[in-house]
Amino acid sequence: MNIKKLTAICLLACFGFTYAVPAQAISDTNSSKQANVYKHKVKKGKKETDDYKYAYINMDFWNQFNDDNLNRYIDLAIKHNYDLKIASLTVKQYYQNMKVQFANELPTVGIGVAPAFMNVPMSKDNFAVNVPAAFNYEVDIFLKNRDKTRAVKELYNASKDDERAAYISVASAVGYVYFNIVKLNEVIKYQEQIVNSRLDIYNMMLASNREGLVSTSDTVKANKAYIAGLSDLIELKKTRTKLLDQFCVLIGENPNEGETLAFTPLNDIKFSGNIPSEISSEVITSRPDYLKAEKMIKKAGIDVRVAKKEFLPTINLTGIAFLDATHSMFSKETTIAALAAAAMLPVFTGGARIANLKLKKVQYDKMLETYYKTNLTAIQEVNDALASVKYDTDKLNEHIKQHELESKDFGYTQNKYNEGIISRLDLVQMQENLLNVEKLINSTRSECYISYIELYKAVGSKL
Repeated sequence: MNIKKLTAICLLACFGFTYAVPAQAISDTNSSKQANVYKHKVKKGKKETDDYKYAYINMDFWNQFNDDNLNRYIDLAIKHNYDLKIASLTVKQYYQNMKVQFANELPTVGIGVAPAFMNVPMSKDNFAVNVPAAFNYEVDIFLKNRDKTRAVKELYNASKDDERAAYISVASAVGYVYFNIVKLNEVIKYQEQIVNSRLDIYNMMLASNREGLVSTSDTVKANKAYIAGLSDLIELKKTRTKLLDQFCVLIGENPNEGETLAFTPLNDIKFSGNIPSEISSEVITSRPDYLKAEKMIKKAGIDVRVAKKEFLPTINLTGIAFLDATHSMFSKETTIAALAAAAMLPVFTGGARIANLKLKKVQYDKMLETYYKTNLTAIQEVNDALASVKYDTDKLNEHIKQHELESKDFGYTQNKYNEGIISRLDLVQMQENLLNVEKLINSTRSECYISYIELYKAVGSKL
């Protein structure tokens, strides 16, 4: 019997166990009250919905532009933008990491089957079917493993803040590019009129030069103005083409389809929202980078606590069983079982534990400084956005006044032309001044919309 026991123990020592590790999801709680609004809503047995993604970007803000095309492109970006898909998959990745770490808090159990041929003296049995099993559990009386799970959970929660930041950033980028394209559509239209006007001027001066009424120098200047206007038009079209390609990538479309996309004319976009002239500094507490910085400080603090607990002993429970299933599985004669407890205290590790503790403290200080920097940067971005909104609005109002004066001036010029006081050349030259002012108004109005979007992004979409 001693030989059988020895053989069983040797087989058990050489057998590779297949472990079945149970894992349990941990309920999702955020450190900030605002984060509850963005919780992923998944019902048992159902697919995850996209509702939380629309809450991320605050669709109420985008609806204030009253632009169906813009809303449609925002929706396409949410569903098809690859950066957003990567951000969402990263959240799922951190969630599984959390489950893996939580499994370390639970016992591991392994069981297998080990058929064996043996030549044992005084025994007629040369074949046996053995069932080895093992049990191991680290008794977490100091809650070291629990703290490790909490640290990984903070990383998971921080990844959701990163996901929200990605959605706000992509939605803002869609708005930026959309209004820049709308602006360029208007600017190109006015620039084409200016180019045609300059061509008309050049042709008139060329005809006058042939008759000796205009100098060659003035004719060359008119030609130069025409060439310069044409060059500007080409540059505007090149910029628009690049923006269309960029816009297609943002909404997950083929860049070759850019010219087929529909954009609402600038004058048909009527923003109905109320942009505040000042915003409380507390608004930064809803920004995803601020919320992530909070979580990273908490995670760093947990890491310091875990590093301190590395100086404490580790207590393990180990169980082992070996069953001979050839004849009878649970009889005393065919079963070997043992249960043991062990406490291990590292005595000498070459200073690794001390260095690790100091490292975690340095990382905590680093996260704290990052948190302070995030606060200042957030306040700066909000102030910058507010300043852009204010000054762009003031600039637009001044341009509108300038347009009114230019329109009156052009009206007087038309009267003079109708009365035969000035030539058609003078009329066309004055008309270009009016076109330039109208082009400037449309550019500034688009810049106002872009400034609104900058403010939206700066406050974490809570506008």
